[in-house]
Amino acid sequence: MLIYLKKNLLAVLSIAMVITACKKNSSDEPTTPPVNNNKGIQLATDAKFGSVLTDKDGKTLYFFASDAAGVPTCTGGCETAWPLYYSADASTDLNLNKAEVGEVTRTDGRKQSTYRGYPLYYYAGDATAGQIKGDGVGGTWFVAKPDYSLMLANAQLFGNNTNYTSTYAVGTGNTIYLTDSKGRTLYAFAPDKNGVNTYTKSTTQEGIWPVYESEVLSVPSAVAKADVGVITVATISKKQLTYKGWPLYYWISDVKRGDNLGIVIGKGPGLTWPVLQLNATVAPAP
Repeated sequence: MLIYLKKNLLAVLSIAMVITACKKNSSDEPTTPPVNNNKGIQLATDAKFGSVLTDKDGKTLYFFASDAAGVPTCTGGCETAWPLYYSADASTDLNLNKAEVGEVTRTDGRKQSTYRGYPLYYYAGDATAGQIKGDGVGGTWFVAKPDYSLMLANAQLFGNNTNYTSTYAVGTGNTIYLTDSKGRTLYAFAPDKNGVNTYTKSTTQEGIWPVYESEVLSVPSAVAKADVGVITVATISKKQLTYKGWPLYYWISDVKRGDNLGIVIGKGPGLTWPVLQLNATVAPAP
């Protein structure tokens, strides 16, 4: 009888040990979250915006159109809604072009990370990683992306030591206009037609007003992608991006990002080389 009880007791203990072990291995038990080894700027994929820039924890980063010249202009109270982003760490994201990452020192001495020369910001309205609530705010804030074909500048027009308004009258006030993905100003040629470059006759003209070569990849949400196209300029065998049918050009003397000195070239009764404003009319039919 004693032997029988001992055998039963051992069986009960064995079952208890198995149950305990199963409980310890159960998925119901809390597990240690994986360690985040990300550093610096990262790339994330969003269902609406595609590839976007984030910090190491997945918080979305933004560009400000007023920073087209590469100088941070969101200061003071603006920083409450748009805190600056800075990381001294090199990005660990293997899909990110590290050559496009940089930093700028603000007037108060603080450093701010940049991508393609644009200072990077957070949006205070994004409570959690993955949220993108700041895109399009004020028509000047856009989610930071690595693949924009065009960007927008919100800046003063300036030429011949004179400030101009969006109507090209002498005066001060910012104008919203198109730039390339690195803040370089884009122009139209007034005699051009819809989808037709009438300026570039040879490499001579190309050397003065270079065509903007680009395929349509991605555009800021304020720009209708249907308004952007590509034409082939047969005289120089290059492709040229268009906006609302207007072929897009650089001005050779705009030596740094943010310059828009070409607006005064050929300025007379009708402006010959206007910047391409967001609200431009559609180019006339050929």
